[in-house]
Amino acid sequence: MYCGSCMHDNSLAKAMRQLGDDVLLQPVYTPIRTDETDIASERVFLGGIQVYLLQQFPLLRFAPRFMRSWMDRPGVISAATRNAVGTDPAKLGGLTLSMLRGEHGRIASEVERLVRWLESDIRPDAIILSNLLIGGMIPTIRKRLPNTKIVVVLQGDDIFLDQLPGPVRAEALELCNRLADDVDTFVTYSRFYREKMSGLFGIPESKFEIHPLSIDLKPFASAVGDSVNVRFAKSPGEFRIGFFARIAPEKGLHVLADAFERIAGDAAGRHLTVHAAGWLGEHHRGYLNELQAKMKAANLSERFVYHGSPSQVEKISLMRTFDLLSVPAPYEDPKGLFLLEAMAAGVPVLQPGHGAFVELIESTGGGECFSPSDVDALSGRLISLSGDAGRLAGFRTAATQSLSLHHSIEAAAKRMRAICS
Repeated sequence: MYCGSCMHDNSLAKAMRQLGDDVLLQPVYTPIRTDETDIASERVFLGGIQVYLLQQFPLLRFAPRFMRSWMDRPGVISAATRNAVGTDPAKLGGLTLSMLRGEHGRIASEVERLVRWLESDIRPDAIILSNLLIGGMIPTIRKRLPNTKIVVVLQGDDIFLDQLPGPVRAEALELCNRLADDVDTFVTYSRFYREKMSGLFGIPESKFEIHPLSIDLKPFASAVGDSVNVRFAKSPGEFRIGFFARIAPEKGLHVLADAFERIAGDAAGRHLTVHAAGWLGEHHRGYLNELQAKMKAANLSERFVYHGSPSQVEKISLMRTFDLLSVPAPYEDPKGLFLLEAMAAGVPVLQPGHGAFVELIESTGGGECFSPSDVDALSGRLISLSGDAGRLAGFRTAATQSLSLHHSIEAAAKRMRAICS
């Protein structure tokens, strides 16, 4: 599995270092997972194994630190989570509340260890948290490091909270509302998400900054002249629809499969294929198996291909074979990094018109939207765009120009540096 947030944070930290800033990328819970060389600290705070056990067995906090420090070793955490079936919010309500309570929760000893390290060893001018759900230590940081600026990036907190049991969700929201008071600036990647999170957490919009979503464009530029991996080669006349995201119902591969099945047998759709890639957790293997069985029953299995979770080089090579990318996620996605990656690889996009997708496509001009959850609308747009080379070329040209101006990681680094100053 490659973590989209990890990849973005890793690229952002590198870009800020290149500006001359002293930046430390510090993992919590688990080591970061990225498809490029990571620059993160090898040390892990609030290690996932330890905080889980502290929640389940509170008396563990009385054990000497040296007896349980082994649980925070990156290799141990990675080994323990390698085959994890997923993070089920419904089963992690108690731990979520403990994290949000910080020094008043069951993981207080680990919060103290982290804050003491920040206070004595690091003394940062600014701290950027990748979500508010790990923000239980914010009030403690505010008391002990009063001059440190605290920035929180909101990027999916609501999705996790919405899956918590009702009473737990209500308490978690109340705790988040309190934490928000000690945050200097919140960052979102779209107006849509700013408005949603402002209402959810009761945060005035004046505390928000909108930073356009960004990626490191250099790997895509350096691959322009590279040959395509032979195993991704296309057939003559093929129009390849790409899907690149985590293989899970919330990303909508089944929606794309339904649309594809409806048009694949028509004269106008016989040249279409679907090629999907992305991380597949064991808990969703049955989901993919059902889709593949459905394609086989429709005699479409050779035109519906899953390529696993490729490396960065393989990802770029595969994406460059796509004629169009569509990830018809049923939920309102707050980011959509895969859209920028596709555009950087020269691929137009077709997305449901909700969440951050609308603003991202408006900003880049790199594609168009269809009515969310309307499989007929998706089918129609797939057929229409597959026969309109001029429109697709226009999307590619617009995206190439806008990505470097507004969505490069270098531009993001300058924006983040400004709010941290």
